[in-house]
Amino acid sequence: MDYFDSIRNAKEYIKMAEGIDGTYLVNIFKKHLKKDSFVLELGMGPGKDLDELKKCYKVVGSDKSKAFLDLYSEENKDIELLLLDAKTLKTDKKFDGIYSNKVLIHLDKEELKESINRQYNILNEGGLALHSFWKGNSEEIVEGLKFVYYEKGELLELFSKKFKVVDVDYYTEMEYEDSIYIIVKKA
Repeated sequence: MDYFDSIRNAKEYIKMAEGIDGTYLVNIFKKHLKKDSFVLELGMGPGKDLDELKKCYKVVGSDKSKAFLDLYSEENKDIELLLLDAKTLKTDKKFDGIYSNKVLIHLDKEELKESINRQYNILNEGGLALHSFWKGNSEEIVEGLKFVYYEKGELLELFSKKFKVVDVDYYTEMEYEDSIYIIVKKA
């Protein structure tokens, strides 16, 4: 899972993802989380979604890849960035919101459970999280990257053990309803 530790691979991903952004998901998040909330983006990658989030929120970007953080910080000195694993979330900071776009798909199901528990710990009371996943029920490894696909029912089961589920729905990123987002609240 160190594929993105290389500047070369990070730059290749940035180029490949040029036409893709999470504006749709950010807009859904904005319907549920009030303006100026303190938000952590998990796995910010190129930082496109972070750029959208910072228009409305006080943000902290994070990624497990130092290469992504370094590339983003070259042009964005005013944003706090954390080298952070989405599974362990080793930070003392507390947030009003957590956002990730197809990041938790790189965790196996046990790692996702660990991440959910840590998210609960770093969210303020009443805090919200929005996460997106590829729809399906399989796992695969592509160029050393793990991809885990989920169905709605499984996500509901995993997240509802710690959180109140606010919304869960399918959406289209590349093919009709190929993706799922879930919004959960710490109650």
